[in-house]
Amino acid sequence: MASQDWVNKDFYAILGVSKDASDADIKKSYRKMARKYHPDTNPGDASAEQKFKDITEAHSVLSDREEREQYDAIRAMGSGARFSAGGAGGGPAGGGGAGFDDMFGNLFNSGGARRGGGFPGGGQVPPEFADLFGGGGGFGGFQQAPQKGADRTASTTISFAGSIRGTTIGLREPDGEVIDVRVPAGIRDGQSVRVRGKGQRGPAGNGDLMVKVSVKPHAFFAREDNNIRIHLPVGFAEAALGATLEVPTLTGETVKMKVPAGTSSGRTLRLKGRGVKTSKATGDLLVTIDVVVPQKLNAEAQEAVRSFAEATADANPREGLAAKAVL
Repeated sequence: MASQDWVNKDFYAILGVSKDASDADIKKSYRKMARKYHPDTNPGDASAEQKFKDITEAHSVLSDREEREQYDAIRAMGSGARFSAGGAGGGPAGGGGAGFDDMFGNLFNSGGARRGGGFPGGGQVPPEFADLFGGGGGFGGFQQAPQKGADRTASTTISFAGSIRGTTIGLREPDGEVIDVRVPAGIRDGQSVRVRGKGQRGPAGNGDLMVKVSVKPHAFFAREDNNIRIHLPVGFAEAALGATLEVPTLTGETVKMKVPAGTSSGRTLRLKGRGVKTSKATGDLLVTIDVVVPQKLNAEAQEAVRSFAEATADANPREGLAAKAVL
C-alpha cells in the first residue's frame, strides 16, 4: 500500500476501536466484523466485499506492532501536511517538490510498498481467524468453506403402477453395493429422484445421485399432467337414451358415472379427484366416450334399426357440412 493511502484511511475508525485500543480489542472487533461482512455470508454483495477488504487491511496493519507504530507516525506527520493535486507523486504545498513517498519511504521496503507486498494477504483472512470461515480455496482471494463432491447421474425404468403408487428400486454399484432409490407416488416420466450422499466424495461430504425415471406406458390409462384419460366404449342405445355406467379407476375399484342422453362419440366427461395424487395436487379422470356400432345384427335388431331410421328421417347429421367445406 502506498504510504499516502495510510494517511487517507483511518484504520481505527474502520475497525470501530479507539487509537489506544489493545491488541485484544482489535482482534475482537475484527473477528466480529469479519463474520458480518465475509463474502461467503454476503454472496454477490459488492459493498460487503469492499467492507471486508477494508477491515482485513486495517487489522493487518494494527495487529502488527511495528506496522502500527509506522502507521501512527505517518498519520501524525501527515495530518498537518497539505498535498498538491498531483496525488501520490506530488510534493507538499510550498515544499521543494519531494513526494509523500519520498518523505516516508525510509519507513518501508521498496519506497512505500508494505512489508510482504501489496494488499494485506491479497484479501486473505489471517491464519488465526481461519476457523471463522473454514479452510479451502479463495473467492477473489478470500477463504471459503470446503466444497461437497460432484453429483452423479443414473437412469431407471419403472412400471406405470409404480409411478402412480410409488415404489423402491435398487441400483447396483460396480463394487456390488446396492443403492435403494425411493420413487415417490405420482412421479412423471422424465423426472429425476435425488438420493443424497451417494455422489462423488468431497472435502465437505459426498455429492448426490440424480436418478432419471422413465415410466412404461399403460394399455388403458394415459397420463396427461396429473389427469388420467381413458376411452369408455358405450353402446348406441346407451348413448342415445342415456345410462349410468361403471368406470374403472387407478385404485382398481369402479365408480358409477352418468352418461347423458344424446352423448356423441368423442365427448369427454370428467370425474373429479380420480386422477394422479401427488404431494401437491390431485388430478381428474377424463372419460372419453366411444360409441360402439354393432358389427352384426340379427333380423329383429335390423328391423328395429329400420324403424328407428324411419322415425328420425327428418334429422340430418350432415346438415350444413357442404357449406363448411367450401375453400
